[in-house]
Amino acid sequence: MSLFNTAITAVAAITLFLFSLRGFSKELQELGADKLNVWLTKITKNRLQGFLLGALITAIIQSSSAVSSITVALVDSGVISFYNSLSILIGANLGTTFTAWLVAFKLDNLGSILLILGTVVSIIPFRVQLVGKSIFYLGLILFSLQQISIALKPLSDNPEFVSWLGRADHIAIGIIAGTVITAVVQSSSVTTGLTIILSSQGLLGLTGAIAIVVGSNLGTTSTALLASLSLSRNAKRAAVANLIFNVLGLLVFIPVTPFFIRLIEQIDTSLDYQVAIGHLIFNLVVSFFALALLTPVARFLTKEKTNSENSAK
Repeated sequence: MSLFNTAITAVAAITLFLFSLRGFSKELQELGADKLNVWLTKITKNRLQGFLLGALITAIIQSSSAVSSITVALVDSGVISFYNSLSILIGANLGTTFTAWLVAFKLDNLGSILLILGTVVSIIPFRVQLVGKSIFYLGLILFSLQQISIALKPLSDNPEFVSWLGRADHIAIGIIAGTVITAVVQSSSVTTGLTIILSSQGLLGLTGAIAIVVGSNLGTTSTALLASLSLSRNAKRAAVANLIFNVLGLLVFIPVTPFFIRLIEQIDTSLDYQVAIGHLIFNLVVSFFALALLTPVARFLTKEKTNSENSAK
């Protein structure tokens, strides 16, 4: 297969993965929309509960972008307060690590089985159809991941592509690449999934892979920022707070990156699992760091609002 055909096939598979993620997220949101607002209102009154809820919902619907956008919209509507929304946004960063494990586990043929099962269940009348659609899109996620892996495999024999991709092993380049790719496709799950597949095929080293998935955390904040542009001041503050938490986490991470990479390398497992473990550890540390800074950041943004309003007067 020529490089052009390989590239077209890979892009098509990645597009299918992105479509399946969005479809899965949409179906689950419709399935639980009636109860979501009630849960958020009750649970987010406690910082830890809000954090766990954000992580759980993101792991289930496979989209931190969707969770952050929903959270910002709920702040705008007054369903949850600006302060209570922050723990959900922090938790969403942790929940997105589930994608890495989903890819690393290599659940061959499960996607095809779920595609068939979801199609059959969606034919059944009444509300159970929504469950069938969710199963179908979950199967499509796993199936598309398998297709991406198959499509990218020939690239391991292309020295030019391997050399070009090797540039991501420079930490700064990897972080920038992860940020830009995620901001463009509006999905850190796509970036993370693609990174682990490339790692498993020997096309990307541990340093580059970790740098890219770390950068994807920053890139995914663009979704909430874009969603908040037409919303209230509180919604904008929530989106900005999400950006601040991720920037601070990145600034703390960069100086200790060499030590962190050496630590992950000591784990006796395959490269794709090392990337998934590194992604999880990074997000855990950043999440706890952000939770500790939640109140100071909220006060800072509230103070900025008050000062700007006083200046206007």
